[in-house]
Amino acid sequence: MRSVRPFPLLLVPLMLAGWLVACDPAPAQTTQAAPPPQSTQRAETAAARDPVSGLPWVTRAALPPEGRQVLGRIAQGGPFPYRKDGAAFGNRERLLPRQPSGYYREYTVPTPGETDRGARRIVCGGAPVTRTAECYYTADHYASFRRIAP
Repeated sequence: MRSVRPFPLLLVPLMLAGWLVACDPAPAQTTQAAPPPQSTQRAETAAARDPVSGLPWVTRAALPPEGRQVLGRIAQGGPFPYRKDGAAFGNRERLLPRQPSGYYREYTVPTPGETDRGARRIVCGGAPVTRTAECYYTADHYASFRRIAP
C-alpha cells in the first residue's frame, strides 16, 4: 500500500487561498470617491423634485433676471406692467397640482427682444401671494413647469 505524502495535501489549500486573494471582489483603495449607491441616487433625484407637484425645483437665482424682478413685484402686490398679470390661471394643462378654480394666478416674465408678452410666465397659488407662495416658472407657455424653491 502506498503512503500519502503530506506535502501535496498542504499545497491544495495554499493554492485555493492564493486564488481567493487574487479574485477578491473588494476594490483596491483609491483616492477617487466611489459613486453613491443607487438608492442614494434615487433619493437625490427625488429630492430634486417638489414632493407635492412632482415637478423639478428651480432656485430663484437660476431664474432669468426678469423672473426675479417679477417675483419681487408679486411679493409686493405690484405694480404689474401687463393687463393680464394677476389674472386667474386655469391649469387646463393639468401640470400643476389640482386646486379649486381661481387658486392660481399668472404673471408675465418679459422676454428681451419680444414685442408681445412672450412665452415666459410665473404662476402662483394661494392668497395672498407672498414671498413663500407656491410658485411655478414656465419658459414655454405652459408646456412645462418647474417649482420655484421658496
